[in-house]
Amino acid sequence: MEQDFQFPLPFFLSVLALAGFAFMAFKNRDRGWGLPMGVVLATTAVWYHGDALYNDYQEYIYLMGESALESGWWQVLIFIVSFGLLVSPVHQLINAKLVGKKSNLMVYFRTRRLEHPAIQQQIDKLTMALAVGWLLLMSVALVRVDFNFVGLFAPYLERKVDPWMRGRVGGSFDAVISLAGYLHVFLAAGFGVLAAVARNPKARTVAITICILTFPFFIFDRTRNTMLATMLPGILAWILFRVKGGLVVKGAVLLGAFMLINFWFSFVLANRNDQSISTAFKNDEAIKAAEETKHEGLSMFSELGYMNSFFEQGTLEPNWGERYFAELVNPIPRGLWKDKPFVGVDYAIARGFGWDKAGGTGAGIAASIATGMIGQGVVNFGGLFGPMAAALLMAIWVAVLARQDLLGSDPARLLLYASGMILTFNMGRDITLLVLYPFVFGLMLLIARDLILGRSPEVQMARPPRRRKVRKGTERDASPKTARGNKPRRRVQWRG
Repeated sequence: MEQDFQFPLPFFLSVLALAGFAFMAFKNRDRGWGLPMGVVLATTAVWYHGDALYNDYQEYIYLMGESALESGWWQVLIFIVSFGLLVSPVHQLINAKLVGKKSNLMVYFRTRRLEHPAIQQQIDKLTMALAVGWLLLMSVALVRVDFNFVGLFAPYLERKVDPWMRGRVGGSFDAVISLAGYLHVFLAAGFGVLAAVARNPKARTVAITICILTFPFFIFDRTRNTMLATMLPGILAWILFRVKGGLVVKGAVLLGAFMLINFWFSFVLANRNDQSISTAFKNDEAIKAAEETKHEGLSMFSELGYMNSFFEQGTLEPNWGERYFAELVNPIPRGLWKDKPFVGVDYAIARGFGWDKAGGTGAGIAASIATGMIGQGVVNFGGLFGPMAAALLMAIWVAVLARQDLLGSDPARLLLYASGMILTFNMGRDITLLVLYPFVFGLMLLIARDLILGRSPEVQMARPPRRRKVRKGTERDASPKTARGNKPRRRVQWRG
């Protein structure tokens, strides 16, 4: 169908800004903040520009009006420019002692440093430690599902069971159940990465076995964000460090993985409302329906348009930080704070999802509505300062990720970094701890480990192994010249 509209000027300006700052991120990929900055820009492009190009923009004009949509593109532009200008200064402020260090991930990618025995020994220890944590967590999960092994570990054979099931709005101490669920996500993602980078057959076997037992729980779920959070880190690590060949070969494999993931998402969308995914998986008709399904939920720009439309009509006003505050205090169990503020109720009501029968368990709404990374700022602080606030939060997030990359060469940091990079895409729907909990709890485990072992993160310059010269006549120069006049062998010491 031929389009009978034109995108407004700020749409094209935002595309140019995206391209310019993406080039800036690429140029600074070795400085720690370049890669996560690029991921945030890609997230913006998918959730906002992708929405306008993939969905029916003409219908958006009909529903919200050209004025509201044009305001939305100006807000996208403000976010991109503010974010691009804030990333480097925020990084220098938060990671002042790390400025000048090089990205460990880039060193791992360009060299064989990941295969060094000292690094592999750390990976082995990390694998075994996380395996113990996984066994403890699964023991609790089995108790909660009455020891339904098949439903928990092989949902492709029968209906899946969820040991972390709870209401949409938590009550009492449901936060503890949520904690277990987020740890489950983090461990699943972690073992995917460990299976790709471990060289010790024992550690690799443990990691692959746990992946086989854990991944089906998320693959046969109805929620796409947890699928991405658990599966994608391992897939990317496998492509980067396992697939032989240059960037062209790795890119081709990545494209194939993307097409497979895209098909599975379509399959889940086509069948999750009518039947369980495990049941649909056995149905040929369900597979055919997936081929005709269009993705839903890729609509964060439309939510931005709705907000501006509501602002123009006077049915919605900025809540001046209340939404961000509700997100910040979300970890506090409702059993300790009965009147803890709910997240996003005002916008859900403005969108027409208020429901007086929802009562205390539903917070008075029939469904919660994602506002989008940029829209969340707009809901909090309006059309001008809102995108800037969102940009500042994402710049802080980039600095947090960069810190994991730059803090020495601990493989646990690499695992946490990979998890955070993937979760960044899910933050396109909302900047919320509900998305970041796997990263937060992983960071807490890392801090607890360092405290127990009595050590602090060691900041080292990322570099490949190099040789140290040994002078003749020293105690280390223990190799005499041979009859053929060969020089003494120099010992190679690891200094990375």
